[in-house]
Amino acid sequence: MGITPVDQLDIPSVDPATFEMSHDEALASMTQLADDTWIAKSLFGYSILTYSDVTAILRDKRWHNAASKIPEMRGITDPELIGNPDKPSILAAEGDVHTRLRRLVAKAFSPRSADRLRPFMREVMNGLIDPVAPTGSADIVADITEPYPIPIICELLGAPKQDWQLFSRWAEDVLRIFNGTVLDELDIIKKARTELTEYTIQMIAERRNDPREDLLTDLIAAEEDGDTLDTEELVMMVNAVIIGGTDTTRNQLGCSVALFAEHPDQWKLLADDPELAPRAIEESMRHFGAIRGTGRFASEDIVYRDILFPAGTFVFPSTATGNRDESVFPDASTFDIRKEPAGSPHLTLGSGIHYCLGAWLARAELQVALPILARRMPDLALADGVKWKPPGTAIFGPDSLPVTFTPTA
Repeated sequence: MGITPVDQLDIPSVDPATFEMSHDEALASMTQLADDTWIAKSLFGYSILTYSDVTAILRDKRWHNAASKIPEMRGITDPELIGNPDKPSILAAEGDVHTRLRRLVAKAFSPRSADRLRPFMREVMNGLIDPVAPTGSADIVADITEPYPIPIICELLGAPKQDWQLFSRWAEDVLRIFNGTVLDELDIIKKARTELTEYTIQMIAERRNDPREDLLTDLIAAEEDGDTLDTEELVMMVNAVIIGGTDTTRNQLGCSVALFAEHPDQWKLLADDPELAPRAIEESMRHFGAIRGTGRFASEDIVYRDILFPAGTFVFPSTATGNRDESVFPDASTFDIRKEPAGSPHLTLGSGIHYCLGAWLARAELQVALPILARRMPDLALADGVKWKPPGTAIFGPDSLPVTFTPTA
């Protein structure tokens, strides 16, 4: 067989209406499309739909993370917001730069470092539930998921309790870079970044003189063959932790609770047997991930499956349809936390070199939170319709999730 340029393929297109559909409708439409083709035309490139092809592209280092293109695509030209091209964020770095950063910080993001925070996570979650438990009703987003990650990120970094609110505001403002209204909010984003940078530099100076049991100390101590992170790279890592560890946790926890609310038998199972938590987390992330897809662009001409993707071509690996691939996950449309784990991991945390750096922290946060919620909010039910974020939101989840449950102490 010869090689066919991708733009000459006779392939279906993703229905533009998909981007305005509800999550369930869009997923059903995309999953049906994945039954017929592994690749489809989309608005800005090509959607990749099957598990094997999604993983193949995410693991191919020639496909670069499109996160690095977001400022340019949004019309942002300010160097302060684009960042230093010689020292990119670990979220966007590629090649040897990414390998070096990942190697240096890997130990700081180990299961052990996440596990030491579990008692604190329990304390935070119980503290959030305490005011609403006796009332028998709550908005899971406003009362639980929104405030949950910030204290944990602060504890992880070693920031004191009196600064939690500061971090909450900085996180909210820094994350505006992903909003559709970003061009109207550049001054707010820059101010938050500047304040966070100044705060972090001060924390770094303190930790160099007074090491503690926290992530920042671990990152300062990270070394391999004499190589260490400099101050600019340490600041970048703190920014990456806030960007990567705030909205993701909030939204995944919200998606998971909404999913359990539709499956009360599963909620009771988890309440009765908290040992199911690890399996419950993997199954809920597979079935309804807050990250439903990602973007890559060809850093050079790439031939894959006898198809030529010219340099600069954008592809959008769909982790949501990959997670519903029946060849990998039998009975994929059924949500059951008792399922034996599939031989292959779900894709919500990614794959390849950009696999979620904070995966163990995210798992720990969810494994702690969900069993406590299930035990303290029995008979969970949706009070009104869930208000979801707009369909095209990169990190998807509920904006509002009102529930009722049997009151507890």
